Amino acid sequence: MPIQELILIVLLGLAAGVLSGLVGVGGGIIMVPALVFFLSYSQHQAQGTSLAVLTLPVVVLASVKYYHECEKMGTPIDLRVAGLLAVGFIVGGYFGSSMAVKIDKDVLKKIFAVVLFYTAIKML
Repeated sequence: MPIQELILIVLLGLAAGVLSGLVGVGGGIIMVPALVFFLSYSQHQAQGTSLAVLTLPVVVLASVKYYHECEKMGTPIDLRVAGLLAVGFIVGGYFGSSMAVKIDKDVLKKIFAVVLFYTAIKML
């Protein structure tokens, strides 16, 4: 792997990690477009890579930090809700990825863009 590519990947991971810890986003919003534009990944490859990064070790430190800080502020994270969301996320992620791999990459890219755009407008 060329050193420039290695540096780009590490910086991408760092940016996604900082944004994930800061505002709860990173994988889809930062990594997927960056992998497509800077590393010429297909939309399928980028989405799969982003999901692979979000495995347990990556989110543990940020989750523990939020858990302790929210507890100090008197607004603890409800682990029952997190657990139930995780179950839904696991099942939904499986079925969503099963659908995504059957969709043409250009159509998938447009769906991804619409979801990001809609989310941005709603958040504003």
